[in-house]
Amino acid sequence: MTARVTLVRGDLTEQHADALVNAANSSLLGGGGVDGALHRRGGPEILADCRRLRAGPYGKGLPTGQAVATTAGKLAAAHVIHTVGPVWSATDDRSALLASCYRESLRTAAALGARTVAFPAISTGAYRWPMADAARIAVRAVRDALAADPGTVREVRFVLFDETAYRAFEDALAAEG
Repeated sequence: MTARVTLVRGDLTEQHADALVNAANSSLLGGGGVDGALHRRGGPEILADCRRLRAGPYGKGLPTGQAVATTAGKLAAAHVIHTVGPVWSATDDRSALLASCYRESLRTAAALGARTVAFPAISTGAYRWPMADAARIAVRAVRDALAADPGTVREVRFVLFDETAYRAFEDALAAEG
């Protein structure tokens, strides 16, 4: 069975899914944008899990392009998968790191047995990645990851905060066929 890729215009923190993906900062201790919203709505359990990770294998923080899971606290999900997107650069091609965020998040989701995964548009806020390019990279990375491991994940949902993001992801999905 092929996984579905869907688009939703809305708030990631209101999604019902097995795993919500957090566009985290490397500290894993919360921040602005999606990161801050998930921490606030999910409650202190998420931060407590993140602190345990920092006290253990991620003492120096989570590297860009990698992913790690915690509880989802009070969110309507079983897990939050934290991934650190790259800051966009006009002179340094970091697209492989952005694609890695999606691949590693899906790998983590599959290891957890998650069947539904909801993503934001990683790196498009404070990290300034141009939306159309970020959408193209995200859609291709997700489609490639699902094709390589068609097992566990059954739905990938891109949850997009505004109409501009929604249109960019809609165009990227159409271009990928």
